[in-house]
Amino acid sequence: MSDTSIDTSSSSTDVANFTWTKFIKNIASFKGDLSSLTAPPFILSPVSLTEFSQYWSEHPDLLLAANNAGAQFEPKFDNVEYSDELNQFLFVVKWFISTLKSQYSSRNESMGSEKKPLNPFLGEVFVGKWEHKEPQGTTVCLSEQVSHHPPITAYSIFNDTNKISLQGYNQAKPTFSSAMLSVKQFGHALLKIGDFNEYLLTLPSLHIEGLIAASPYVELDGKSFIQGSFGHFAVIDFFGKGWMSGKKNSFKCKIYNSKSDYDCDEKPLFVISGQWSGISTIYTGDDEKKKKNPQEFYDASRIPAEQLQVKPIEEQTEFESRRAWKDVAAAIKEGDFNKIHQTKTVLEEAQRTLRKNEDESGNSWETRWFDLIPVDEDNRSSFMKLATLAQLSLEDVPSGTIAGSKDEAKWLKDDAFAQHWRFNRQKWDDEKDITL
Repeated sequence: MSDTSIDTSSSSTDVANFTWTKFIKNIASFKGDLSSLTAPPFILSPVSLTEFSQYWSEHPDLLLAANNAGAQFEPKFDNVEYSDELNQFLFVVKWFISTLKSQYSSRNESMGSEKKPLNPFLGEVFVGKWEHKEPQGTTVCLSEQVSHHPPITAYSIFNDTNKISLQGYNQAKPTFSSAMLSVKQFGHALLKIGDFNEYLLTLPSLHIEGLIAASPYVELDGKSFIQGSFGHFAVIDFFGKGWMSGKKNSFKCKIYNSKSDYDCDEKPLFVISGQWSGISTIYTGDDEKKKKNPQEFYDASRIPAEQLQVKPIEEQTEFESRRAWKDVAAAIKEGDFNKIHQTKTVLEEAQRTLRKNEDESGNSWETRWFDLIPVDEDNRSSFMKLATLAQLSLEDVPSGTIAGSKDEAKWLKDDAFAQHWRFNRQKWDDEKDITL
């Protein structure tokens, strides 16, 4: 499916209805990998997917609080014994919930409906920082498009002063059925706090609702898992508004001392429920069924996101997202569909020429800050240990797939060998051209 050219003799309402109807029909009839499609101009966001990595830390205070030895998680229940490890795990869960609104619903709120981000080109990067008051130092955000076919974005967010670092990568595989676009996310995130504490976080699946009404929005579904190196385990179930009841963007999170407690259906330490885009409530495992002694866990609308500091476009290199896409972004904001198509084509044709020249010269693109590591050589992270504790698949399957499950078997390919993208800090320290 190619970009849509607009008949300017029609009214704007007629054009919008026509293009949306055509878009839905084309998706429904398409056979193959939907991620290979070029989205029509009317559904595009003026922001590249590489920028989405910043959403992991738009509330950096919550992330940094996880390594504050003097911070006690609130609310605190009198009948619970809080070890340092449990206290930190609760901070990690709260931070994870705080990342969801920006990642999955902020565009619907700011643009009126979900928009497709610009598909990054190979080697595209996005960098920025959050400057904090002393003694919290600086939190750095790095994002790189490490693969174009399939599209994969890798990222790292770190604060050396507080000894906190996050790294991960994401690949989305969309499918269409029954008037709904479903997306399986591949990849995971690894959070390291201090010298020893690490956490594995898996990514939820999602689907796009409201397509028929021409007002798409994201709903999360399935599960996310958080596995800590000291054993604590959280399972987060996502569900949306049903036909008769319920609220959109709903979730229920259960926190256990270990994965084995979850498997044995032991009573959880805590149960958190509510809306990840709104207010959620926490109970102890003893109180949840009786709805006794509820405490507010997180209010996503109370604290505004802290914007990443990004240097002016004129100071950026041609590989940086906002400079590379500036003409396309301007056309999208102007609503000039033909200009969107023209500017987008110029950039994409330039990239195709680069790839062709590489092939003809026998050279291949080298990633800037991330390395692709076979799973059996992944010694720079605790992924193997944490995934094993959580009984998660090590194969190239959707994030959070259980090892040995039918879901794992469904996605396995005979020739597939799991590899993971890992941040190479030395490459960033040696970087000469890209600056914050």
